[in-house]
Amino acid sequence: MITINLRPGQKRKRAGSPLDGLNERLKAAGARIKDPMLIAAVVAWILVGSWIAWSWTSNARELHALEPRLSQAQVEHKRFASFISQKRHQELIRDSLLAQIGVIRTVDGDRYIWPHVLDEVARALPAYTWLVELTPDGALMAADSADTTTKALSFKVTGRTVDIQAYTRFLRQLEASPWIQNVTPVSAQTVVEHERPVTAFTIKATFRKADSAYIRTVPLSQSVR
Repeated sequence: MITINLRPGQKRKRAGSPLDGLNERLKAAGARIKDPMLIAAVVAWILVGSWIAWSWTSNARELHALEPRLSQAQVEHKRFASFISQKRHQELIRDSLLAQIGVIRTVDGDRYIWPHVLDEVARALPAYTWLVELTPDGALMAADSADTTTKALSFKVTGRTVDIQAYTRFLRQLEASPWIQNVTPVSAQTVVEHERPVTAFTIKATFRKADSAYIRTVPLSQSVR
């Protein structure tokens, strides 16, 4: 398209920039706004908006950075939850076994008392001394300890000896036993048996469960051989 200037004496005005009109409108608005409080409010709103935008951007950046740690924490939580579940299951099994062992000890706790008593009395018996009677002296009593399955048994030993020193040695060896306590001589007198004088004695004592250091266990297959 061809444009002909019919007025050559006049120059064509340049097209104005759209920003020039915006600047003029801002200047005109600034000239009309004379209230400083309004200006302060506008500036405050601008600052608040800028702070909100900066906070949102910063929080979004931090959230994006924390997402891998969150995923790792979720994996660790699942792993520890599984571990805790297995631990509780094992604790239930342990408690069940302990309860069964407690029942067995309650029912079977006094089964091997007399074998221990006979073994310790026979071990303490010196030469030239023999037993006439070994009997319980009262019922089983609960021992004075935290272990309620342990019971104390009072028993009485009646015997003969041809040597009074053997009698005193028998008392000392009974007292040294970890399974026997409260060894008390009841009587000791000279009697005639088979036309010879001997010392007849009676001793009272109490069975107690020895410390674990004195208890020796062996496999069942070895004990029956």
